[in-house]
Order: sequence, then structure tokens, then C-alpha cells
Amino acid sequence: MVAATDALIAYRTNPHLDQRARGREAALLMARTLHGEVRPVQAACFPPLAINIERQMTSEPHLRPLYDAADTMLAEPGVLSNSILLGFPYADVAEMGSATLVVADNDSALAADGANRLGERMWQMRQSFVAQLVEIDEAIDRALASPGPACLLDMGDNVGGGSPADSTFLAAALHRRRVADSFVCLFDPDSVEQAGRAGVGARLWMTVGGKSDDQHGQPITDEFTVLGLYEGRFHEPQPRHGGFTNYDQGATAIARCNAGLTVMLTSRRMPPFSLRQLTSCGLEPTQFRILVAKGVNAPVAAYAPICPTLIRVNTPGSTTADLRHISYQNRRRPLFPLENEFDWQPNR
Repeated sequence: MVAATDALIAYRTNPHLDQRARGREAALLMARTLHGEVRPVQAACFPPLAINIERQMTSEPHLRPLYDAADTMLAEPGVLSNSILLGFPYADVAEMGSATLVVADNDSALAADGANRLGERMWQMRQSFVAQLVEIDEAIDRALASPGPACLLDMGDNVGGGSPADSTFLAAALHRRRVADSFVCLFDPDSVEQAGRAGVGARLWMTVGGKSDDQHGQPITDEFTVLGLYEGRFHEPQPRHGGFTNYDQGATAIARCNAGLTVMLTSRRMPPFSLRQLTSCGLEPTQFRILVAKGVNAPVAAYAPICPTLIRVNTPGSTTADLRHISYQNRRRPLFPLENEFDWQPNR
């Protein structure tokens, strides 16, 4: 991609809320290039590390020094743009990992030097990018001890990362512990159809979630009350991860079981990027003690305004944050922290 383009510009925020700013930056650079004011050239550096997705929220203190260094570099003569590419740890390809990129004005050496300096800084900070994993029961204990609604981020069922959206590990723990006023959303078209046939107000036994495969927990069986049936379309007017505004999760049923768990059952998989997902179905998010959001960083933009406590939970699943449980076949080696007995310096 670097070789095939004049300039690449990446998000500077995670959750990705800077679509407008980055789009404007790209458009202005393109206009200056077409007018002959600048001639962008770029270079990338690929430190051999994978920043854990649990450590990729850009507003948190451990990442700020890296982005501050990138921001400071933008003031250097000849530097047109730079980007920090934190990486996608679920991609089992040779290119998997983190990177830095600098665009300079007709100065390949300046671009390479800038990318190497940022890459070296990233490498020096590598220990701060190792995941701090919180297990399920500890997360629930912390949530129950915290003020106000708490959001448990289900990292193993990160819908935006490609998971099935029906993992029950967190839901089963809340169900087992009978945590009243708790909420989870599960992809389960069969249960939506069953609830729809029964109708609003009906009480019926259902088996929900855990149906996509055998990696994301067992289905939960209980008696449920159908609280509502909805078409599943909603609109989000505020900036949210990825810039989406209109959503459609298909026919949706809201049901509450005897153990106190409220379950949103959807006919389509839907990442939790918007609180309108709940309010459009008659649910007030602040009335819940614990809300499960199936993601890692992306849901934070929506949930942080109402949840004083957000806890990333080390749940099993296809998007586990514990990289030791991913059977990579094609990634580059060595790659920190999967291998850690080595050192690295950028090529100069």
C-alpha cells in the first residue's frame, strides 16, 4: 500500500471518531498536490510488535506519549503527515503487527527518518502495550462494587472484529449469579422468531445464544417474559466509531428472564456502537446495573457518557485478547510479545 500510493492517512483516534478530520486532511493534501504546492513521498516502519487490542484506546495514558511525539513531529519542516498504525491482531497474515508512517514533501530521507523515529519510540514503549487481562468473575465483582451503570466489554466476542455476536460466557455468569438489572445483546434469529410468535407479554421457555459454534459458550435456558418486539432499525446522530449513522439489526425481541437478565435478541449481527440500539427498543440504558457490550474500544464512544466504569473482560472466543490462544500460521516472527527474547532497531 505504501508503494502504491503517494500518501496514506490513518485514524488518530480509537474509537475512530475523527473521520471528518482525517478526510479533510487527506482532501487538503490532495488539493495541494494537484496544485503543485507539494510532492508527497512516504515511508513506513514496521517494529516487530503486536499492540494488544486491549491497549489500543488512544485516549488512555499509556498511548499518549506516542501520539504526542507524532503530533510534535508535524511541526518539523517538510513533514506533511504521519500516522500510527496500531494493528489488527486477528489478521493471520505476514503483515500483521503495528507500524508507523510519515509523509514528507519530496524528501524520502526525511520520511524514512521520521517513520523510524516513531517506530523506535513505539518499540521502546512495548511493555506498556501488553494486555492487562481481567477475568469474568473479577470483572463482575468490580462492576457490582462500582457506582452507577458499569459496562463490561466482551473482548472474546468483539462483533466489529468478526466474532459471531452470540457468546454467552458473560451472560451465563450474570445469569448464574442472578445479577438483577443486567443487559446483554445476542444474535439469535430463532429466538426472535419464537418470541414473535408468543407475542409481547408472553412468558415462555427459551434457549438463547451460543448457537453459532462451540467456541462461544453454551446456550442459556430459562423462562423469559417478552417485553417488546421491534423492527431493529435505528439512527445515531452523534459521531460514533466508524462513522455509521443508520443501522439495521433486523427483527428484534426484548426479553427478561427469571434471573434478572434482560436480553436483546437480534436477527442480524450488530456491533454495539450506539445507545440508540437500546433506546429505539424502549430500553433506558441508565436503568441497568451492568451492560455487556460486545467489543473492546469501539463501544466506548457510546457507553462512556453513561457508564462511570468500563471493564475490558478476558472472555474466550474468536476475538480473544489473549494472543497466546490464537493459532497463528502466517504472521511474521519474531513478534513481541508472542516472542520476547530479542531486540530490534530500525534499518537506517
